[in-house]
Amino acid sequence: MSPRYWKLIHRFYEKTGVPLVLNTSFNLKGEPIVSSPQDALATFHKSGLDILVMENFVVSKLET
Repeated sequence: MSPRYWKLIHRFYEKTGVPLVLNTSFNLKGEPIVSSPQDALATFHKSGLDILVMENFVVSKLET
């Protein structure tokens, strides 16, 4: 396991008490799997997700 991924799981565990992070495909029903940062942002904005993490960037939706 990569040290970066281990650190993510460990920090998540410290905050939530849940020692795992689930990985699944990133797409909405009937749409192709995300294959670019642009696709990721478009899908994120149409989805019910609160936060998107891409490499060193964290994107969150504005609260209205």
